[in-house]
Amino acid sequence: MLRLLFLLLILVAGIAVGPMLAGHQGAVMIQTDNYDIKMSVTGLAILIALLFIVLFCLEWVLRRIFHTSARTKGWFIGRKSTRARKQTRAAMLKLTEGDFSQVEKLLTRNADHAEQPVVNYLLAAEAAQQNGDTQRVNDYLSRAAELADTDQLPVDITRIRIQLAQGEYHAARHGIDQLLNDAPRHPEVLRLAQQAYLKTGGYASLLEIIPSIEKAKLYDEDTLETLRLDTYIGLMDQAMSEGGSEGLKLWWKNQPRKVRNNQTLQVELASHFIDCDDNEQAQKIILDGLKHQYDERLILLIQKLESGNPDPLEKELKMQIQEHGATPLLNSTLGQLLMKHGEWEQASAVLKQAIEQHPDAKDYALLADALDKLNRTQEAAQIRRQGLALSLK
Repeated sequence: MLRLLFLLLILVAGIAVGPMLAGHQGAVMIQTDNYDIKMSVTGLAILIALLFIVLFCLEWVLRRIFHTSARTKGWFIGRKSTRARKQTRAAMLKLTEGDFSQVEKLLTRNADHAEQPVVNYLLAAEAAQQNGDTQRVNDYLSRAAELADTDQLPVDITRIRIQLAQGEYHAARHGIDQLLNDAPRHPEVLRLAQQAYLKTGGYASLLEIIPSIEKAKLYDEDTLETLRLDTYIGLMDQAMSEGGSEGLKLWWKNQPRKVRNNQTLQVELASHFIDCDDNEQAQKIILDGLKHQYDERLILLIQKLESGNPDPLEKELKMQIQEHGATPLLNSTLGQLLMKHGEWEQASAVLKQAIEQHPDAKDYALLADALDKLNRTQEAAQIRRQGLALSLK
């Protein structure tokens, strides 16, 4: 602006001084209805220059006034932003202390002026949930949704996380089903989906997203295998609940070979058949499992069986003793099986071996009962005393 004013002054000076030096200033007449204004060309140039100078000065004054107003407004906004940053940092410290009341207050005081207001409101919603105030939770989530505009994913994730924490499992599952359509590979969405499906018995849906969980590398291999087994056991529970023993058979038949060859699931299946009072099917599962691989969990299940055909079990146990040695568990299990079918002499012999290998109060009690059946009451009493002494230890 100063350069333009300087050039204008030089131009006016040229117009005014040039004619003066030449001796020919010329004349200008402005005629109106009532007045005739006559002046020299130099005078007109000077008048125009003065007019431009006045206009420039007026423009400068107005610009200073409005600029000052904007600076004042910016100062107030900046002050609120600075305060919001300080309060957000203080809220994070209170969060580590577990002071959720202070966290909520600090995050919401100047939340609209924070660097990320959506984050402030979402964290405030979680703090309000910890304080048990459902109304404020909803208010903060609504405000966060307004500010988030088209990016609603963080808001939806926070809402589902809060619903799970509040025990609103079916509402959380409804929300997670929608989220999986929009972000099927998002790690936090998958974590929340896992929780929602486990809480609501959605094992079939959980089984479908396990490959995505594996690709997202949320867990190590052992944890992932545990999750997979828990899912199949949940499906097993549902099959038993809906169809009993027949429902279990049908469900197991429809599983892929890899699932049916899983030793842990075989143990669970046999246990479920025992719960259904289908001892025949449970015995078949146990014997098939032991033929492929020795598993102490299957041996323990033999002790729960009420078999009408014990010969295959006795034969299998004796074969396992030959292959793996006369372990306390095998001897104890064989002894219990023999007692169930009245073979007291053989039962007392293997129970004595089990006690010699590893003294156990239960085996002492079983041996005493077997000796009573053999009318060896004095020996039975002595065994009970020994078992009692072991129990007291």
